[in-house]
Amino acid sequence: MPRIQYDEFSMLHENAEEWGIPYSAPPVVARIEVPVTPGRRISALRWGTVAPQLVLLHGGAQNAHTFDTVALALSGPLLAVDLPGHGHSDAAPGGMGDVAGYARDVGAMLGALGIAHVPVVGMSLGGMVALLLATAIPDAVSRLGLVDVTPGLNPEKARHITEFVQGPASFPDLDALVARAMAFNPTRSERSLRRGVLHNAVQQDDGTWVWRHQRHGAPAATVTLEPVDAWAALSAVSVPVLLVRAMGEGSVVDDADEAELLRRQPSATVVHVEGSGHSIQGDRPLELARAIGSFLGR
Repeated sequence: MPRIQYDEFSMLHENAEEWGIPYSAPPVVARIEVPVTPGRRISALRWGTVAPQLVLLHGGAQNAHTFDTVALALSGPLLAVDLPGHGHSDAAPGGMGDVAGYARDVGAMLGALGIAHVPVVGMSLGGMVALLLATAIPDAVSRLGLVDVTPGLNPEKARHITEFVQGPASFPDLDALVARAMAFNPTRSERSLRRGVLHNAVQQDDGTWVWRHQRHGAPAATVTLEPVDAWAALSAVSVPVLLVRAMGEGSVVDDADEAELLRRQPSATVVHVEGSGHSIQGDRPLELARAIGSFLGR
């Protein structure tokens, strides 16, 4: 089985071309790794040369590259984190889906980097991590963004996500991975999905492929919030809150969730993104970038 060469920064021009983002030269972006506990590191993509003015947290079974197009559109210094057990980060001690553990690790990373009082925007699982981070380490988060998620997330709403994640343990070749991604994301271009698969999977010595998160155990779509009362945590948040809600098929946020969020955070900003599924950063990245930029006052 031929080895497929992978350069994680070689495809950014494709993101720009697909979405009409000016691209005169490659952006300044680098992978960093930060120790968070003895023997464990969390990895991230650092965009820009100055202190990050935004932190982005991806969803379950994803990785930091899911925000590449959004980062290109925002064109500002930011940090896109690989959550524990995802992407290039080490495994999570509490297992996949341990949201409180993820929040502790992200907090430790930000502390090690000297990043404080920064807007944190999380998608799906990353949104729940951002929420717990905002309540556990209030000084770390200046603004809280939730991308298509609220504490109303439950297994039934996330069933389609779980079905995708709980697929085969390995794949014979890259095309098989892309085919599965296309089956669950029919509105995306094959080119974009192939790019996403290359970022989110790894080829093994025998030529077969596995999702990066599957190297660490149970599927990452399983989210453990107990014993945390996430709605109570949201009520306790004292910084500005943004909800960007997908209005197309696949969203895990319903009208009742939005209403409850506004009951607990009456001044929250809510942005609806028509025609987008759950992963707004892939389906409508420019609209997500605009929503985040506006929330940050840009």
